[in-house]
Amino acid sequence: METTLAVAGADGLPRCPWGVAPEDYREYHDTEWGRPVRGDDALFERLCLEAFQSGLSWLTILRRREGFRAAFDGFVIAEVAAFTEEDVTRLLGDPGIIRNRSKIEAAIGNAQVAAAWADGELTDLIWSFAPDAGDRPVPRGPGDIPAATPESRALSATLKKRGFRFVGPTTAYALMQACGLVNDHLADCHVRERV
Repeated sequence: METTLAVAGADGLPRCPWGVAPEDYREYHDTEWGRPVRGDDALFERLCLEAFQSGLSWLTILRRREGFRAAFDGFVIAEVAAFTEEDVTRLLGDPGIIRNRSKIEAAIGNAQVAAAWADGELTDLIWSFAPDAGDRPVPRGPGDIPAATPESRALSATLKKRGFRFVGPTTAYALMQACGLVNDHLADCHVRERV
């Protein structure tokens, strides 16, 4: 029998183990993770944050989220697409974000790609890879949740083919989880039926 099911938080509510503590995780888990996100700028933000998270703790990104929003003009695609080398230099000196040149340049390059698309095209493209809810078993424990899926590999390949960078299959799957394309809240997590 699975021993790592949802864990009761201080309030007694069962949650996915990662969403119990600290408070930043609990708030994100309960109010945002797994809830459907639509809109090109909103999805662009999540895609950028997932890329910046690569190799780091999500908590690091979550605690710097407002710094990222300020540094990247609210992740408005048209604004970020207009960033120059001066902006790259500014971002590399900004302690409120992760100062990784490759990730910064990828975010700007990805914005430039998306800025050339029709309104809603990024949203439609990402959501076209959402699997049917009935096609996936409900996870009972963290071990039931994959790092990547056929859908995330296909989304990653499509984004890369269209010119995006830092969008590997694991990053694509994290995006799918965060933005509600899949519901990976555990079976007995109190949030599962609310998303």
